[in-house]
Amino acid sequence: MCLIAFALQAHPRWPLALIANRDEFHGRPSAPAGFLTDAPEVFGGIDRQAGGSWLLASTRRRLAAITNVRAGLNPEVAPRSRGELVKAFAASVMDAATFAATLASVAHAYGRFNLLLWDGAAMRWVGNHPRFHDAPVAPGLHTLSNASLDTGWPKARRAGAALARWLATQPDAPDESAAAVDVEPLLAALADTTPAPDAALPDTGVGLDLERRLSPPFVLGDTYGTRCSTVVLAGCAGIGMLERRFGADGSVTGEGRIGSWDR
Repeated sequence: MCLIAFALQAHPRWPLALIANRDEFHGRPSAPAGFLTDAPEVFGGIDRQAGGSWLLASTRRRLAAITNVRAGLNPEVAPRSRGELVKAFAASVMDAATFAATLASVAHAYGRFNLLLWDGAAMRWVGNHPRFHDAPVAPGLHTLSNASLDTGWPKARRAGAALARWLATQPDAPDESAAAVDVEPLLAALADTTPAPDAALPDTGVGLDLERRLSPPFVLGDTYGTRCSTVVLAGCAGIGMLERRFGADGSVTGEGRIGSWDR
């Protein structure tokens, strides 16, 4: 996962509203979002190469999502896959603070990561770069890309602004007479391919050309780019996910919705 915007306890209807884009090599095998066979209450996409995930939710009102940390061009070498952490928390019964504390002694075994853990009540932001850190996430609107939480990269600011605009249009409670929740404005914001101006680009050690190509919310590329966009909404009782998948040319290759947003 390379772009996440989320609102925590910022709307009376949605205790958690999250939108995200997963950027990855197109050749890396992945399973579309679905319920896990070895944890049937957990749902999301699975990385078929390493067995973990980038974002998983649970019918028990839990969620975990991870991004890497961009720091130069040298490939990372780590004995364990970051995606293990997402799956471990989503399938566990630990609260976020307890689970985060268990990572202090093992975080160094993974590649650079930012990990969000939500247990239905509280959220933690955990990472291992430049050293291990674990902090509570305050209620409000937040963004996360391949840097620290709430670092104002252009793509993160765009996604956060889109989520804020969408939440401002949402009623405080479900309207039984209204149509289904329309998340197309959120997906449209995630599909934005407009590069950021050079003056606004971060310097993460990958060179100007790559910074430009990675700067939009939606990354296009023959070998690497945005593989899926995800919307997760946790209502007062239920939690649901919509995943839209893409090919290398940016065309939609599939879509699925899992869970319930309101009940």
